[in-house]
Amino acid sequence: MNAPVLLPDRLSDGLVEAARAAVRLPAGTRIVAAMSGGVDSTVTAAVLARAGYDVVGVTLQLYDHGAAIQKKGACCAGQDIHDARTAAEAIGIPHYVLDYESRFREQVIEDFADAYLRGETPIPCVRCNQTVKFRDLLDVARELGAEAMATGHYVRREVGPAGPELHRAVDPARDQSYFLFATTAEQLDYLRFPLGALPKPAVRAAAAELGLAVADKPDSQDICFVPEGRYTTVIDRLRPHGAEPGDIVHLDGRVLGRHEGVTRYTIGQRRGLNVAVGDPLFVVRIDADRRQVVVGPREALLTRTLTLKETNWIGDAASMEAACEAGRPVLARVRSTREPVAGRLALVDGVPGLAFDTAEEGVAPGQACVLYAPEAPTRVLGGGFIAGTVRNADRP
Repeated sequence: MNAPVLLPDRLSDGLVEAARAAVRLPAGTRIVAAMSGGVDSTVTAAVLARAGYDVVGVTLQLYDHGAAIQKKGACCAGQDIHDARTAAEAIGIPHYVLDYESRFREQVIEDFADAYLRGETPIPCVRCNQTVKFRDLLDVARELGAEAMATGHYVRREVGPAGPELHRAVDPARDQSYFLFATTAEQLDYLRFPLGALPKPAVRAAAAELGLAVADKPDSQDICFVPEGRYTTVIDRLRPHGAEPGDIVHLDGRVLGRHEGVTRYTIGQRRGLNVAVGDPLFVVRIDADRRQVVVGPREALLTRTLTLKETNWIGDAASMEAACEAGRPVLARVRSTREPVAGRLALVDGVPGLAFDTAEEGVAPGQACVLYAPEAPTRVLGGGFIAGTVRNADRP
């Protein structure tokens, strides 16, 4: 093992203190650092080691690294495993690689393909955090005798009156709270996020001063297991019947053309329809059972109410259902790239749901609806996957 790299004094004070504030555990405590091979997780491991913690690095092999090694911007593939191992040696910490390929395929990739077949727009990064990383990997961390597991996610864990709370990152451009809404209270008690209070430039600067090879490594882009952003390549291989043709139908019932499979379309899509009626048309609904892609004007995308499935609640109420029964006001975020908007929780036909104060555009089943507290807008209350919607187009 190479000699450990020491974090230079000009960065160490601030970053080490930020790490200690985020971890809130005594020096010498064993912490497992999830190392993806990227700059964020590498700096997380390095700073924790510099802060005096007993750090163990763990990297997951999630898919065929032989095929994925050439894919730029991926994670948990061959080059990334090599980078994580090299970084661990430089930092001076033990490092393990776990083969989770079969779990990842079953819990993330297969689910991704099935969701598109149902006419949904899935978020595999949420599913990966929810299952492989924050469930299975946490079990491994405990087996290694760790008191906590740290990741390079840009979110904050704050201790409130009732226990740990999940908050948005200080740097809004890097905030990843949308993708971590499914983190349970039990998991949050064990997890730590040392980078949540830091801007990205400081993290890259730390990596550069450490002399780590990943300092200039590009951030992960798109979906890690999808080659060059072409998600249909994955779906066609796993679920070839998803490419069965069907009708493109206007809201008024007119058949406007044919499509080559419902898996090629998402709610709000405008390009690639290859139909025209004068005014711009958008995908407003996907009827997978009938193999229909339903299109209409932009105003038809406006959503008044949605229902949720696979909900998670980490707010002050006893449960999501209790918050719905109370009509709890919330800020709701229905896309990772959008800011939260005002709404109110409610039970819709007996299941958790949300009514927007002002109709929201392009809400897609399969996406996440992440809930924040209006009285403390950085705090994550939980959320769920969007199961259904009531749009202007659905009015009788």
